[in-house]
Amino acid sequence: MSGRPLSRRHLLGAGLLTLATPVIGQALPELPNPLIPQRADPHVLRHTDGWLYLMATVPAYDRLELRRARSLAGLATAEAQVVWRRHEQGPMSRHIWAPELHVIDGRWFIYFSAGEARAPWKIRLWALENTSPDPLQGAWIERGQIKTAWETFTLDATVFEHRGQRYMAWAQTDPAAGNHSTDLYLSRMKSPTELSGPQVRLSRPEYDWEQVRHAVNEAPAVLIHCGRVFMSYSAAGTGAEYCLGLLWADADADLMNPASWRKSPGPVFASSAEHGIYGPGHNSFLVEPDGTVLNVYHARNYRDIPGDPLKDTGRATRVQPVRFTADGMPDFGLPRPETARP
Repeated sequence: MSGRPLSRRHLLGAGLLTLATPVIGQALPELPNPLIPQRADPHVLRHTDGWLYLMATVPAYDRLELRRARSLAGLATAEAQVVWRRHEQGPMSRHIWAPELHVIDGRWFIYFSAGEARAPWKIRLWALENTSPDPLQGAWIERGQIKTAWETFTLDATVFEHRGQRYMAWAQTDPAAGNHSTDLYLSRMKSPTELSGPQVRLSRPEYDWEQVRHAVNEAPAVLIHCGRVFMSYSAAGTGAEYCLGLLWADADADLMNPASWRKSPGPVFASSAEHGIYGPGHNSFLVEPDGTVLNVYHARNYRDIPGDPLKDTGRATRVQPVRFTADGMPDFGLPRPETARP
């Protein structure tokens, strides 16, 4: 497969489109694009208190920031409050990546990835907890590592609930693979900081477009919509080749059975030279009160990067609506071109 987004012909063949006219979400409010410069791996949570909360990876990879506002536009100018800083040595002392804020059983949790000063790539999943009603107040307590089946490179956890069961999805290196590729895994959760039962692999980088620069499936994000459970994920290296793939299962299927899931044969959201946006990926979904689904993601406004893309600070948080076909499948479209910031 090439790294180009799926054509209409490919989508029809994969069952991702019908010939019916697509169902289109509401118009996106006027937002700056990028929404927030130099912030990668964005995750937005809408809480019942009426606030929107945003977390993202900072370029220094050294701290966790939290922003909140009453609207998406407000997040663009909201003050970023540091809620936690990396350790000087030992676990959680390097590569502080991909934080997500979740509310579970009335408590706030932040899930993030981190390495060690003496072993920067010994990256694992970690959790913080705050019992204050206001996550910008109170104390964030370290709850330790989220233990998976293996002690290997592990990152990009997300948590979701479906039909009364809580799940965690994440990316990890299979020790039997003999390389540094990452696959997508799913597990039920016993508690907000502990997995339960089997941990199953849902996807591995099998297509050419998932193996550019690096063989990667990472950064799962879950949307439950139109009778299906969708899981987008990011593939390939973190340069212009970075893109989104898509898994989906019927809402009444056994999510822990890998056979319940289908996979897009090509990327569903990728670089657009026409719009000047490159490497879109590591997204999260935000559902607006009117039902509009928004894709919150990062991308750069340039293609060529000297050296390691991980050291480049140009990834920025961006937002755009997802359209849906008449049979309920998402159409991510192209990354929208940049607009002037107010």
